[in-house]
Formats: sequence, structure tokens, C-alpha cells
Amino acid sequence: MKTKAVNSKSLGIILKSVRKSKGLNQTETGKLVGVDQTTISKIERGESNARIDTLFRILAALDMELIVRPREKTSDMSEGDTW
Repeated sequence: MKTKAVNSKSLGIILKSVRKSKGLNQTETGKLVGVDQTTISKIERGESNARIDTLFRILAALDMELIVRPREKTSDMSEGDTW
């Protein structure tokens, strides 16, 4: 699955989708990562200022990786930054 996250909300949607596809609930994921269910819920809703190490632990728990590359600019940047 190749999906692009352009803001915290879209990242949360991706993480939630992958978590569900792996048959994990938020509590189980939180235990794997070392955070509580509420933190997972906030991250999945894009409402958290999660620490980068927490995000990396979630990615590892879901068997995902982060790839950083230059952004492809388009004439329609409506899907852009909402930080």
C-alpha cells in the first residue's frame, strides 16, 4: 500500500486503516507502542502533537516505514499543509 500523508489528519487515517487491517484495536496497539488507548485515538484523529519517537514506535508496531522525499508540487495544493 502506497499512501501519502500530507498532514496529521491524513497520517491518522492511514495509521487507523493499517491497524484495522492487521486486526488490532487501539488498546492492543497502545500496548505494543507503550502508550494508552487515548493517545492512539488522538493520533488517528490527527489531534495529537505526538512525539516523533511515538510515531516511529507506531510505525514499527504496524510494520510500516517512513519515507521522506521532496514534495511534488502541483497547481492544486488544496491537499497541502494544515500544520
